[in-house]
Amino acid sequence: MELKFKLCSLNDLEKLRLISEQTFVTAFEKDNDPVDFKNYIDKAFALEKIKEELLNSNSDFYFVYQNSKIIGYFKLNVGDAQSEVIADESIELERIYVLAQYQGKGLGKCFLDYIKNLALNKSKKKLWLGVWEHNTAAIQFYEREGFVKFDTHPYYIGEDEQTDWLMGYDLSNL
Repeated sequence: MELKFKLCSLNDLEKLRLISEQTFVTAFEKDNDPVDFKNYIDKAFALEKIKEELLNSNSDFYFVYQNSKIIGYFKLNVGDAQSEVIADESIELERIYVLAQYQGKGLGKCFLDYIKNLALNKSKKKLWLGVWEHNTAAIQFYEREGFVKFDTHPYYIGEDEQTDWLMGYDLSNL
């Protein structure tokens, strides 16, 4: 399956905001309080917020294309852009989303393979991410891909404190 990966720029701002909100809503709206969820969406996916993240030199967003259509995206953080200070040689996979109609086709693994290579090219030794403790399908996917839970941290959807599992992948396994 032929995928193309493109580093996002300011020219992609509106498309990035749209796919970010769309994929998050599809994945989590049904599991959250409507008021808390709307408050979170309004802040986390505001155009200015996405622009600020896109302009951060320690963060990179990538679109993933199949047949010239965007089918997903991901965000990587290094240094102080990481949501937790893990180590200088670590890189955080803060977001990874595939549009609903493309899920279940093995694309997540393709995304991760590309991400692992990006991390290695940046001389990183550990790739890590946070995943909601109740997102069992995602947890099982990451475990199949070699990620191991090493901690937890709080994640807020509005006023609702939730728990993310922190899962890491040792890049020396490659």
